[in-house]
Amino acid sequence: MIASLEQFASLLQGQGVRFIVIGGWAAIIHGIARNTEDVDLVYARNADNIRRLVEALRPHQPYLRGVPPGLPFRWDERTVQAGLNFTLTTSLGDLDLLGEVSGGGTYEELLPFTEEATAFGITIRVVTLERLIQLKRAAGRTKDLLVLSELQALLEENGPGKPPTKGGTGPEPTQPT
Repeated sequence: MIASLEQFASLLQGQGVRFIVIGGWAAIIHGIARNTEDVDLVYARNADNIRRLVEALRPHQPYLRGVPPGLPFRWDERTVQAGLNFTLTTSLGDLDLLGEVSGGGTYEELLPFTEEATAFGITIRVVTLERLIQLKRAAGRTKDLLVLSELQALLEENGPGKPPTKGGTGPEPTQPT
């Protein structure tokens, strides 16, 4: 199942969860035509935000992705506080919840390098194009490196600091197929 940023953003914002969109969906919001199978979010790790995050996702059966079926896993505040980064499968699709991201740090450290964008009629916080390029370089995975030239070309075309092309009054991103 391909994860929908719209569903996750609506759900989390409805519960007051503080998060930043990074990864493939950030690239799509900035104007890159890409498919992505998961949603990557950096979340604030304070106790109130963790509580809201846990409560928002609980009905959607979060479970660790890529582990043997039946491995005991409890989705609760204690688990999230004890952990940091979680690659989850949920009834809404795959979700990567990152307390800290390579090349970007924590939610608080990444926050100055974000901007608001409107996608699916929802205002969300997304990492800037410049910082997204840094995050992709730091990740160093083949799939991240493949999109770098497109992101760099978009940055050169738009100039640094320009709002996301898919945010504001531009066309809304479509669900990748």
